[in-house]
Amino acid sequence: MKYLTIIFLVLNFTFNAGAQDWPNLEKYQAQNEKLSMEETPGNRVVFMGNSITEGWVNMSPDFFKNNNYVGRGISGQTTPQMLVRFRQDVIALNPAAVTIMAGTNDIAGNTGPSSLEMIMDNLKGMAEIANDNGIKVVLCSVTPAFDYPWRPGLKPNEKIPALNEMIQTYCAEKGFVYCDYFLALTDGNNGLRKNLGDDGVHPNKIGYDIMEPLIHAAILEALKN
Repeated sequence: MKYLTIIFLVLNFTFNAGAQDWPNLEKYQAQNEKLSMEETPGNRVVFMGNSITEGWVNMSPDFFKNNNYVGRGISGQTTPQMLVRFRQDVIALNPAAVTIMAGTNDIAGNTGPSSLEMIMDNLKGMAEIANDNGIKVVLCSVTPAFDYPWRPGLKPNEKIPALNEMIQTYCAEKGFVYCDYFLALTDGNNGLRKNLGDDGVHPNKIGYDIMEPLIHAAILEALKN
């Protein structure tokens, strides 16, 4: 009976440890290992983000492949989750630059309540880790959303512009490049233009086509600095 109890406890611990991969470190481990074996990464650029980044890679694979861009977006993620996986999914890949687009899921409360200051602390953490490792930083605005269909009433139409202003100010202070998607995608009422997405939050192919030259120019600017 004693040994059965020990075995049960070990199995229970193993199951729970596997079930609690809160930052989803497992998602890109195999791809990361393959990339880390390449001797010459060149001007590789990693895109850190959430579902908007993940969907972008799936919708425009040639944009990423042709430019040596690597997508590391995970649907639903918040900035604290990204901060935990940042070394594995960005630093270890030895990129020349990283783009970071995050914060909308924090505002939506996906991992609990979060203030704009808390979001900025995590964004700053990622940016400064990258900078300390010689990686150029592009911080991107959060894309517009008037409301979240899955959790209405949180006023992202007010919070996203305020967060973007904080991100832009921080970039100016640190000398990082700021990429403004919001201005190019907004409907003038702090929401996503109706023709650019079906749910008012996630861009469609037309939206991504607008975003691509903006981020490409921002990356080139960062690599010149």
